[in-house]
Amino acid sequence: MAHQARKRFGQHFLVDEAVIEQIVRAIRPMADDPMIEIGPGLSALTAPLLESVARLTVIELDRDLAGRLRNAWPAQRLAVIEADALSVDFSALGGMLRIVGNLPYNISSPLLFHLAAHADAVRDQHFMLQREVIDRMVAEPGSGDYGRLSVMLQARYAMEKLFDVPPEAFDPPPKVMSSVVRMIPLPADRPRPRSEQAFAAVVTRAFAQRRKMLRRVLADWVADIDWDALGVAPTDRAETVSPVQFMAMSDQLVAAGRLGADRTS
Repeated sequence: MAHQARKRFGQHFLVDEAVIEQIVRAIRPMADDPMIEIGPGLSALTAPLLESVARLTVIELDRDLAGRLRNAWPAQRLAVIEADALSVDFSALGGMLRIVGNLPYNISSPLLFHLAAHADAVRDQHFMLQREVIDRMVAEPGSGDYGRLSVMLQARYAMEKLFDVPPEAFDPPPKVMSSVVRMIPLPADRPRPRSEQAFAAVVTRAFAQRRKMLRRVLADWVADIDWDALGVAPTDRAETVSPVQFMAMSDQLVAAGRLGADRTS
């Protein structure tokens, strides 16, 4: 019996064989890769991945699809985790993980932030997402797409938009264009803020009113920021500030006692 796509799960199943091959070529799976697939659905990527890897772990929320997957492959080849990916402790699944998936567009941003917390356990990530989300992820300072998502993810990953995927590659077709992105966690010696919580608080507040000058949006903290040292003017807007500059800004506020690991004001 054919599976009906469920809107509540944001299901759009990839069916274009040429696109599937293109994604697998981009991933370049090897036999001993600890591969994790999020949202395997009707196995469009699962089957070709299993042609290359010895064992694959998939995370599927839909009970019916999880059952189909368990019936299609033996447990020693395919491990099925029936759960919401937002609740999965990816760090508990091993190290040097290679994570792939056609992510549900309705939870893409929360899921990307959830995965960022486990980036130390990850080698790389290849995801299909709504094109406008990927454009925001890889946007450079000063561009219209640059925002909170850009800053927070670029502080943790090197990212590359690989190619676009049209709606007709899916069943049912989504109303938007999709793209595939490669995300590689930055090394341990990457620039890091003194407090991840303070960094997140500054970025969130700065982009809350992105068209306003920083001196207005960050009014409570203006006197504690050394603008010259940052290379940022108080009349600049958040969309012109790089991730490293935001880190330095949050470090200054931590040093001044205005922000800390346990308080954000």
